[in-house]
Amino acid sequence: MSATTLSPVDVKADIKDDGRIPLRGHLRHTGALVRRNLLWIRQDPESMFDALLMPVVFTLLFVFVFGGSIGQALGGGQDGYVQYVIPGMIAMMSMTLSQGVGTGFSQDFNSGVMDRFRSLPIGRGSVLFAKVSVELVRMLFATTVLMIVAVLVGFDINSWPGLFAAVGLAAVFASSIMWVFLTLGVILKNAQSVQAMGFLVLFPLQFGSSIFAPTASMPGWLQAFTDYNPLSTLADAARGLMVGGPVAHDLWVTLGWSVAITAVMAPVAIHKFRTKS
Repeated sequence: MSATTLSPVDVKADIKDDGRIPLRGHLRHTGALVRRNLLWIRQDPESMFDALLMPVVFTLLFVFVFGGSIGQALGGGQDGYVQYVIPGMIAMMSMTLSQGVGTGFSQDFNSGVMDRFRSLPIGRGSVLFAKVSVELVRMLFATTVLMIVAVLVGFDINSWPGLFAAVGLAAVFASSIMWVFLTLGVILKNAQSVQAMGFLVLFPLQFGSSIFAPTASMPGWLQAFTDYNPLSTLADAARGLMVGGPVAHDLWVTLGWSVAITAVMAPVAIHKFRTKS
């Protein structure tokens, strides 16, 4: 057994006489599980291929296939489209990679790993928080790759603080969406079902947004949808922070969505995990 895997002896000292686990115990359990998940990634580097290749493929695809025509509509050609789409792709990465936490969670259930964790006297939320933490690491890695490719295709970083703020905002939103996929990972029977349901959620939100193109030419009913689509507000906030433009409204709406989704879905995911038979 790995040194970073929790054992009953390891966690016994973290439990009070009344059976409650203090905050320090939860943090210790979460840290040990984060290390366990990171070691698993090191042993299975192929699990990082999506985080490595997705930003490369999508950046090259949208810039060189759609950049000319959409860029002309924006009035700046392909170079103008690069400045438009890269902040939006940070928003896309936050949503797309969040799906991985649900499929991985489902696979852990089917392989028996979660039965082992649930047999230990550890905080149930620690298992889920560790999953979210590691997926955020993957998202930050993918965002780093995205920005390297973006600079190579001509993106100008006008504000480093704005870039870091945009990435931070995307991470906050991604962490909230991960609770949705964790819930799906618990209630659906296998990883394929989680992935299929994830695509049904991802595609309308991503393409019915301002990530890849302005929404002004969309039909009125679709514009109404994009106005309330958190990916649109996240993309527009990231655009304002990185390139320039209005930020406050989109920033607060995105944070509002993030808080609301987390407040609703985190308790649901933890409850479903505790009660799953």
